[in-house]
Amino acid sequence: MELTPEQADRAAGVLLGTAAGDALGAGYEFTHPGPDVEIRMKGGGAFQWAPGEWTDDTSMAVAVARAAARVGDLCSPEGLDAVAAEFVAWWDAKPVDIGNQTRQVLEHRDRTGRAMQLRAHDLPGLKAGNGSLMRTAPVALAYLDDAEKCGKAAKLVSSLTHYDMQAMQACKLWTLAIRHAVLFGTYDGLREALSQVDTGFWEPLLDKAESGVPADFAKNGWVVHALQTAWWAITHAETLPAALELAVRAGGDTDTTAAIAGGLLGARWGASAVPVEWRELLHGYPGYGAADLDSLTRQIVAR
Repeated sequence: MELTPEQADRAAGVLLGTAAGDALGAGYEFTHPGPDVEIRMKGGGAFQWAPGEWTDDTSMAVAVARAAARVGDLCSPEGLDAVAAEFVAWWDAKPVDIGNQTRQVLEHRDRTGRAMQLRAHDLPGLKAGNGSLMRTAPVALAYLDDAEKCGKAAKLVSSLTHYDMQAMQACKLWTLAIRHAVLFGTYDGLREALSQVDTGFWEPLLDKAESGVPADFAKNGWVVHALQTAWWAITHAETLPAALELAVRAGGDTDTTAAIAGGLLGARWGASAVPVEWRELLHGYPGYGAADLDSLTRQIVAR
């Protein structure tokens, strides 16, 4: 798809914003930073990340993006197979951090999207973790010219590990919002996308995120509270860096909520809004840096 320079900057911000939020939050995961704590890309945290190193959130987003760059249509069986193969390749790289729900699926190393979906569908217990929402951002890049397929692909890619209605609808909402932000430079797409999901469930949750405080949605390992935390941060700050800092200060699963927020923030404000000092530090699986994320975005958009 042909993009204007402004749209191209916003498209480049999708993966870059995801990675920046992820790496910023990595050092504070499972904590609740107080107002006197400086939020910086310091690394450390539960898994001793290097400064600027992204976690499983961006690694899985990169896996989705690589499949989109290679195959294009993630709604097709070939596209889902490509995503499944990328997930298995990441699993085989022995990541130090992986969500429990994702682990239960990927440890079987299913090579097709269908087999992976069935595995995720049959998992017992609660299945609405935030592990598919954190990686959904690049799906939007593959469907800038097709809103209907964008929403469909978001649900399908979610279903590979999180075959749950709340998780799939959250991914659809957020991905459509990212698509709209790239094209038009506003957050209006999130509310517009409500018509595509269970409006009675999601609309009050967005309202609560805008009017509430992080303690109102503190269980942000759950996809619903993760989305609310990200939306709260976005709607309570005027710049990308300030919103990502708020996502981290909300506490809990800080790398994931900031990664989720970062995808939409980057789509709204563009790669140019990500501080240079952050971009220079960013790195992670599979040996990528910020320039590689930009190259990957260009490949997806050019298909």
